[in-house]
Amino acid sequence: MSEPDPRRAVAQYRRHAAGYDASARRTMALRARAIDWLGLARGQRVLDVACGTGLSLPLLAERVGEAGQVVGVELSPEMLQQARARVAQARLTQVVLVEAAMEDAPLRGPFDAVLFNYTHDVLQSPRALANIFAHVRPGARVVAAGVKHPPAWLFPLRLLRWWKARAYLTTFRGLERPWAPLEPYVEGMEVRPVMFDTNYVARARARIRP
Repeated sequence: MSEPDPRRAVAQYRRHAAGYDASARRTMALRARAIDWLGLARGQRVLDVACGTGLSLPLLAERVGEAGQVVGVELSPEMLQQARARVAQARLTQVVLVEAAMEDAPLRGPFDAVLFNYTHDVLQSPRALANIFAHVRPGARVVAAGVKHPPAWLFPLRLLRWWKARAYLTTFRGLERPWAPLEPYVEGMEVRPVMFDTNYVARARARIRP
């Protein structure tokens, strides 16, 4: 299986950035559920991994309030441009946006919570996860949501999952259990399949040390 390829991802999202929000509408309920699972409180700091066009940013900002902070990291300039416009329009002064690959993002912790929303490539990157969890406080809430392979006996759905995901992923490695690379960094992992077992949402707490 191939490694995640950030340069290829930039090219892919250059093609799909304009229509991304429309394509994400069907998963907005799952996004909201993932953010609810973070259990954010006023004044906390949350990291939005690969924040894309910023669809999660207003929801996160509302929960941490003006005394908190939301840090969104995104490697696609076209996606981040839309996120910046969304932040400016909503006057979200507690949101900080960083254009970088997660492997090299200049993070300033500690974070009280981390959101991985449809970030399969990041989850499959050991360097990205090492960088993220170097800046996460022990006990921080970690929530991931995204695509997964349905069971093998549902082969038509597996084929459909691959077809729909190919535009947004640069690796299909780990689609059986996309959350597995998080396990060395967290404890108490709870995973729930959703959307006919083609997607999932998972939550856990960050360990003191991986």
